[in-house]
Amino acid sequence: MNSFFRIDKESLITKLNKMKNEYLNIKKRKLKLDMSRGKPSSDQLYLSEKILNCIDDKILNDYREKSGIDIRNYGCLEGLPEARSIMAGFIGCEPNDVIIGGNSSLSMMHDVLTHFFVKGVNGCKPWSNKMVKFLCPSPGYDRHFKLCEYFGIDMIQIKMLKNGPDMNQVIDLSENDEKIKGIWCVPKFSNPQGIVYSEETVDKFSRLKPAAKDFRIFWDNAYSVHELGNKKIEIPNIFKKCRETNNENLVIAFCSTSKITFAGGGISAIGCRKSNFKEIKDYYSFKTIGFDKINQLRHIVFLENKVSNHMNKHSFILKPKFDLIINSFKKNFEENPIIEWTEPQGGYFISVQTFGSARRIVDLCAEAGLIITPAGAAFPYGDDHEDSNIRIAPSNPNIEELKAAVEIFCLCSKISAAEKILESVFRRSNSNTI
Repeated sequence: MNSFFRIDKESLITKLNKMKNEYLNIKKRKLKLDMSRGKPSSDQLYLSEKILNCIDDKILNDYREKSGIDIRNYGCLEGLPEARSIMAGFIGCEPNDVIIGGNSSLSMMHDVLTHFFVKGVNGCKPWSNKMVKFLCPSPGYDRHFKLCEYFGIDMIQIKMLKNGPDMNQVIDLSENDEKIKGIWCVPKFSNPQGIVYSEETVDKFSRLKPAAKDFRIFWDNAYSVHELGNKKIEIPNIFKKCRETNNENLVIAFCSTSKITFAGGGISAIGCRKSNFKEIKDYYSFKTIGFDKINQLRHIVFLENKVSNHMNKHSFILKPKFDLIINSFKKNFEENPIIEWTEPQGGYFISVQTFGSARRIVDLCAEAGLIITPAGAAFPYGDDHEDSNIRIAPSNPNIEELKAAVEIFCLCSKISAAEKILESVFRRSNSNTI
């Protein structure tokens, strides 16, 4: 395909009209397609079906004799030892530093923020009595930003670079403003760009000297074992580095099995050290007498020593979907560079950069029957200053649905780009050629 930037005005108008006719024909099909969130597909959920009946009488009795814990009863607030060990492996901390929760790590993030707002951190005044700001690497996870909005936390955008957040910004801001109390991080296969934090980035995090004594790094290791393909991607261990810099209280880490077993029926975990652990455990001692230990035992039996093999099965389902989209983008846009895209090695998203037309593309897709995460959702307050970023979630649709979805997305991207060129470039140059 010839680039839109290399043809004359009349040829581009002709091409745009042809694409609009194609778009109208697609609308007549009344499709209902959804790439809005990173939901596991039915095929992925089937991988964990055996978890529902993996506990028989013998396993239950053996476990009670082994641990002395009756999982049917109250107690064991921190979680079963083997479950703590599994989740510690995902987080990168020691099992004794883990608290097991319910099915949602997002809920545990909410709990920690609630505690800090009501009681404060490490002897400091509660956050409810002061102005609280968070650093928000962007594009980022929209639900992190929604939590900040709910609690009235002022959000400061931090630019994402190829190796993680712009650490010059992070250091300068956190070390000079005591109102800044935290930062959101997705260190491996970040949402939505799929960025993996480098050794240098994690090292700089471990050496932070924030102005606020109650500053914390919220380390959301959501995609710790979610490679696409057989190559294992390692990230530096933030807990080990913080131990070396005597900064162990700086990090509170989160993870869950939501995209490992059942999205609605997994287990989650917090990993943290020293006073953080004591404070958060004390908070949970008032909230619950113990989370669902039966579900914890299911995960122990189902996952123990089998995580790698299980995640390879997820990759076998997911990778062809990512390949389909990326190959379609290459076919449509390598010679016509009107969008740019990431090619992640893991995680659940492809991040697309447009040239100031994200909202228009998302709106066109919606009219054609394809739902995508709203433009701007990956930025604090939904404010993408450049109107450039779109998050693509390939996981949930089947291959045939995905083929239709990417066809619509590519067409809408071309229509939007042609409109923008005709509106701005030709009008500005007052010429029939670019």
